[in-house]
Amino acid sequence: MLIGVPKEIKNHEYRVGMAPASVREAIKHGHQVMVESRAGEGIGVSDADYVTIGAEIVGTAEEVFANAEMVVKVKEPQAVERAMLREGQVLFTYLHLAPDPEQTKDLVDSGAVCIAYETVTSPHGGLPLLAPMSKVAGRMAIQAGAYCLEQPHGGLGMLLGGVPGVDPTKVVVLGAGVVGTHATHIAVGMGADVWVLDRSPEAIESHWRQFGRSTNSVFSTDDSIERHVVDADLVIGGVLIPGAEAPKLVTAEMVKAMKPGAVIVDVAIDQGGCCETSKATTHAEPTYIVDDVVHYCVANMPGGVPRTSTYALNNVTLPHIIALANKGYQQALKDDRWLRDGLNVHRGQITQREVAHDLGYDFHDPENVLG
Repeated sequence: MLIGVPKEIKNHEYRVGMAPASVREAIKHGHQVMVESRAGEGIGVSDADYVTIGAEIVGTAEEVFANAEMVVKVKEPQAVERAMLREGQVLFTYLHLAPDPEQTKDLVDSGAVCIAYETVTSPHGGLPLLAPMSKVAGRMAIQAGAYCLEQPHGGLGMLLGGVPGVDPTKVVVLGAGVVGTHATHIAVGMGADVWVLDRSPEAIESHWRQFGRSTNSVFSTDDSIERHVVDADLVIGGVLIPGAEAPKLVTAEMVKAMKPGAVIVDVAIDQGGCCETSKATTHAEPTYIVDDVVHYCVANMPGGVPRTSTYALNNVTLPHIIALANKGYQQALKDDRWLRDGLNVHRGQITQREVAHDLGYDFHDPENVLG
């Protein structure tokens, strides 16, 4: 199979779909890999590094999309990229379709086969291709929140962990999943007063086993969310419903009642955000203020640390890339029900139930469309 790796073009996105080590593995399996020039420069990899291990370098994304049987990316295709997709071509990347009707329509119209990292599942549970980036984003959320809490950046002017004799900040983490756990790890390490809310008794129990009395775990209800969010100095939004738009747990009224200078870091923004006042931002302009509350809603947070993120992502995507290339997408998806969960769009049909529900499309069972 001819695999194409274009340079990412989303604002301040420096990751790359396949690092040289991944390309080398694909070539070892008998496949060709075409990489757009400078695609790896964000992680310190030159065109020569790719050529050395057998990849072909081409000058434009148009050449990649025109020739590749499977395109491997990191972020969702931008409008100009979607226009280059063709019928039957396989796209393997993050998509986050539920809050993005324009992208969804373009992918349906393209006739391409679109497999989303974020809905691939595992026999062990969870979302293994999303988890590495959730870990990175959770850790970055605390760094970003601490920065935004500084008064020159619109914040309260508080140090996350305080100092002896001065209270630390109250950090409220919505969701005790992967994002929440890694955000909590950093916040606890920095000495913050951490409160974690989740509606799953099992998640709360797991959180307690990991962190013990160093944090406060609370069962999530409308009442507890409102009480703790309004009192928070920093709120981390880390909730996720796989494939679906994020629930709006923080209302505009809650934001209005928060302290002037408090900060919200909405990591759930990829799926539409869990705060009613959230809107996607970029690394170029990461924050805005609503009712004197600083909002940080960068939709590709891990893109800010591309070396860490690219290799962490490649570790989990590579086995699936090889399977898709070795077997062809149809057989690979038939053989692996967990990878099949990643199929979101197949030749003009929506094959992910939550996306179909949220955007008003007919749902087509992946098993049926694959034959």
